[in-house]
Amino acid sequence: MKLSDLQSVDDANVVGTYARLPLQIVRGAGSWIWDEDDNQYLDLLCGISVTSLGHCHPQIVDAIRDQARTLIHASNLFYTEPGIRLAERLSASSLGGKVVFGNSGAEAIEAAIKCARRAKPGGEIVTLENAFHGRTYGALSATHQEAKQAPFAPMIPGFRAAAATVESLEQAIGPDTAALIIEPIQGEGGVHPIPSEVLLAAREICDRHGAALIFDEIQTGMGRTGSLWAYQQTGVTPDAITTAKALGGGLPIGALITGERLASALQRGDHGSTFAAGPVVAQAALAALAVTDDEYLLGRVNMVGERLREAIALLPGVSEVRGRGLMIGFDIEAGDAPGMVNAAIGGQRVLMNATGPNTVRLLPPLTIDDDEVAEAITRVASALADHVAHS
Repeated sequence: MKLSDLQSVDDANVVGTYARLPLQIVRGAGSWIWDEDDNQYLDLLCGISVTSLGHCHPQIVDAIRDQARTLIHASNLFYTEPGIRLAERLSASSLGGKVVFGNSGAEAIEAAIKCARRAKPGGEIVTLENAFHGRTYGALSATHQEAKQAPFAPMIPGFRAAAATVESLEQAIGPDTAALIIEPIQGEGGVHPIPSEVLLAAREICDRHGAALIFDEIQTGMGRTGSLWAYQQTGVTPDAITTAKALGGGLPIGALITGERLASALQRGDHGSTFAAGPVVAQAALAALAVTDDEYLLGRVNMVGERLREAIALLPGVSEVRGRGLMIGFDIEAGDAPGMVNAAIGGQRVLMNATGPNTVRLLPPLTIDDDEVAEAITRVASALADHVAHS
């Protein structure tokens, strides 16, 4: 079906909650995707950091295919090996506690909120200004952005916002705080790393008041920042992390991974999910972890990320570059980042993302090769030059 026909069907049948970009994607391989006319595009977005090992990675495809031939679904009323092995693998790779599975990042955040409140009943949840934790009611209540919350007010009570400063955390966190939830790097907020001194202070303040420190690693986890988990670069160990996006290698899965402190907070009947960690997605996640948790790959993520940030910083019209590893945001002087991203699809055949009026976000595959990095720099430079010329 041609794009124009597909758009008509979409308008008639799908609730318009997404402002889609003018491209129909029909297949993908590695760092590339193709449209219905077989035009090729360089993907520097990875489905918002989901296909972080590239499209249709062979080990993930094999894992999905083999498991789908054996058992697709059984529910969590019974034991199935893939999900349990995945929990073991996630715990061993991170905090050493236990895992609660869901189907998305928002569900992982909901589990985190419930876990914190179960550990400290009635406690308040503190999150940072400009954070984004999801669109379900609990996750949205933790997302202190007026434009996102206002249409659905009132929000769930018991949430408080703090600025990303030591002073603000000191004021916001107290004896009645159940948890502080922080993105180590605010993704939807424009790729803003939280300063190290703030993270270190967060750990000390939470300990002082008996509050849990939870890192939202939905976007930063699974190698995106050059280590398997972003917290491993901060010098701060949280009490739990949430993960999703890249975990399933392209399939939907989310997880709350606890340390020992919160491992037993939730009891039987406190939480559940029909589809969580089903055999197919769990096998895909195990394959994604096996590929990602590799010293050479993670080292390249840091090297390639530095190369990209340095090259973008030199481009005319770029005012600031931020990020870590292959999670990169840059601000453009001419403004209208959404317009630039949209025009770049047809003009330079490159996929990027705008996270605000001036900010462009890049989330390339962790597997991007040197030639593709050079091509990415060329296409981003051309897209920016075209935007400046028409501004």
